[in-house]
Amino acid sequence: MSATATRRNGSRMPVVFFGHGSPMNTLEHNRYTEAWRKLSESVPRPKAILCVSAHWYTKGTAVTAMEKPKTIHDFYGFPQALFEVQYPAPGDPQLAARVRKMLAPVEVQMDESWGLDHGTWSVLKHAYP
Repeated sequence: MSATATRRNGSRMPVVFFGHGSPMNTLEHNRYTEAWRKLSESVPRPKAILCVSAHWYTKGTAVTAMEKPKTIHDFYGFPQALFEVQYPAPGDPQLAARVRKMLAPVEVQMDESWGLDHGTWSVLKHAYP
C-alpha cells in the first residue's frame, strides 16, 4: 500500500485537516460544523478515516486496533448533553495493522483500550453522522 490512498479509477482521495475547536461544536450548528458537513459532501465517501489526535497520551506511538472503539469523553466542565454524545464508528483492526507496518521501523502499539476522543468524534459527528 502506498502512503497515499488511490481509488479504483486511479484518482487520489484528498488529505484533509480538521481542527475541532471547542467540544461544544458537537452540539451546535455554526459555520464550522456546516463547513465540515459540506466538505464531506464534496468528496467521495472514504472507506476509512485515519485520525491523528493530540488528545491521546501514550508512551510511544499507538494505533486504535479494535472493531468497535468507544467514545471517549476526555474533558470536564461542559454540559451533561456533551457527555451523553456517542459516536459508534466502526474500527478496522486489519487497517490498523497495515498502518503499523507502514510506519516501520517505528514501534507502534496496537491499542484495544482507548477509543475515539473528542478531537475525532466532535468533527466526524457532523462530517459523517
